[in-house]
Amino acid sequence: MRTAPESFEARYREAPDPWGFAEDPYERAKYARTVAALGARRFSRALELGCSNGELTVLLAPFCARLIALDASPTAAARAAARAATVAGVEVRQGLVPEELPTGPWDLVVASEILYYLDPELLEVTVARLAADLVPGGLLLAVHWTGTAASHALTADAVHTRLLADPGLRAVAAERHEGYRLDLLTRT
Repeated sequence: MRTAPESFEARYREAPDPWGFAEDPYERAKYARTVAALGARRFSRALELGCSNGELTVLLAPFCARLIALDASPTAAARAAARAATVAGVEVRQGLVPEELPTGPWDLVVASEILYYLDPELLEVTVARLAADLVPGGLLLAVHWTGTAASHALTADAVHTRLLADPGLRAVAAERHEGYRLDLLTRT
């Protein structure tokens, strides 16, 4: 069973930045490493899953002609939209993964701190959809905290193992840092 979307909404109503994405040095370093993993490449159509309050969104935007950022929480999506209001090419939407995934094709998908909230069945549906919607040579960048939490349906390692096993995706880069892992995959 996946984490209830209502639990995210409750957290965002209680605090403007419940995970400290804007200020926490760990989060800032992880975001810097996430963006660095993209290299100097530019993307025409990108999708960010679980955009939260938009901190990573505004860091990804300079690499993207068009970036759609999605979050299940209406409050988080509204904050992300406000955060990215002056950033060209960014559109923030509220919606569930995988039920309300925007339609590709994508040349970049970023899944940061999101896929472990899905149960195995929803993860299968999501990965299949994302892999199918990536253009050949498109990138899927997954970054997840490696700790454990009662709210996570899966571990980071379980999610990344599933991604790496997908026959339509091939690993380009893999990194482990204290507290998180990062895998960059391409559609074959």
